[in-house]
Amino acid sequence: MAVERLKAFAQQVTGSSSSALDVITQKNPDDVVITLAIRTPLTKGKKGGFKDTHLDGIIVKLLKEVVKRSNLDPALVEDIALGNVSDAKAAYYVRAASLAAGFPNTTGAASVNRFCSSGLKATQDIANAIALGSIDCGLAIGAESMSDGGDRLTRPFVDEITANQEAKDCMQPMGQTSENVGKDFNITREMQDRYAYESYRRAEVAQKEGWFDDEIVPITTVVKDPKTGEETTVTLTKDEGPRWGTTYEALQKIKPAFLPFGDRSHGGNSSQVTDGAAAVLLMRRSMAESLGQPILAKFVGATVAGLPPRIMGIGPSIAIPKLLHKFGLTIDDMDVIELNEAFASMAVYCLNTLKIDHSKMNIRGGAIALGHPLGCTGTRQIVTGLSEARRQKKKILLTSMCIGTGQGMAGLFVNEQV
Repeated sequence: MAVERLKAFAQQVTGSSSSALDVITQKNPDDVVITLAIRTPLTKGKKGGFKDTHLDGIIVKLLKEVVKRSNLDPALVEDIALGNVSDAKAAYYVRAASLAAGFPNTTGAASVNRFCSSGLKATQDIANAIALGSIDCGLAIGAESMSDGGDRLTRPFVDEITANQEAKDCMQPMGQTSENVGKDFNITREMQDRYAYESYRRAEVAQKEGWFDDEIVPITTVVKDPKTGEETTVTLTKDEGPRWGTTYEALQKIKPAFLPFGDRSHGGNSSQVTDGAAAVLLMRRSMAESLGQPILAKFVGATVAGLPPRIMGIGPSIAIPKLLHKFGLTIDDMDVIELNEAFASMAVYCLNTLKIDHSKMNIRGGAIALGHPLGCTGTRQIVTGLSEARRQKKKILLTSMCIGTGQGMAGLFVNEQV
């Protein structure tokens, strides 16, 4: 019954709502706006360009780029929120890294963790603080070193928790939840592989056409040869995940990765283990205008919604309708949609259930082709989505994430670089 209610809710998102669009695109002095949106290249976990750069190293390098590119006195940034999943010491790292990057000790810093949506949660937290008048300017970051660690539990929950089946389901590995979605909703291996192929194709086109160039900042770091230990200084400039020339036939040959839970998901149609970081600088519109800051976009809002943990991947199909309903909008009003491809199973389900026009969704490929640094992706989607909206001269950006333990999150933005 719970699944049927979720499906019914998710299907209430089509139609037209021009007056609501007029409302969210209006410009007011108290609007929360984005004035900078950048990211690092995304590199292969444990073997790519950031494999020897710890989380604090990735964070400080990106923060230095924020200071360099923002043309803003760092003292005006009142707070920094870091979305991160895997490292319990992330709050230490972001505070120390902010000081090393040139932010004064008057700038606060903290970390937040809402699993894969941590970067969007960080953005929402900073935006809400500005909207409520707690601060006038803040920075949201998402960063993850999956080379350093993972988010697996180190022990089972206590018996009092595991006595409840839904609570116990929170321990299911993400691959198992993907297989649950595939089986529960008949998302076949063929459907998943065809979707994954398209993600790789789109990422290849985007890289070849240089569409990522305005969102990625070059990062210089050190890589060690695993055999000799010799260190080499490298400058990373592009994502390492896209596998040019990937075919559907090649994906069909890959062995299932999550047996015995099922045989539909594998390394080629699931998100990649990845390192990387992204950042968005937010402030009140009146402040941005007085400082002559470029206004890239307006933050409209974000929300979270819960669902059964065992099918956590379909979270966007619950969070998106909830968010759109709050603003009187429909899925057809969205111009660019960034929906996290944690697994092809959940991406196909959300695409079909929400009746999304696939030509609007993950236009440059998604986490299957680009990679999914857990805490980073929620912010990375904003950066990528705004870049794509600028390229197409489109206005409305929707981002959404599934979240382990059975949640979904969605965010809404208006591109002002039209």
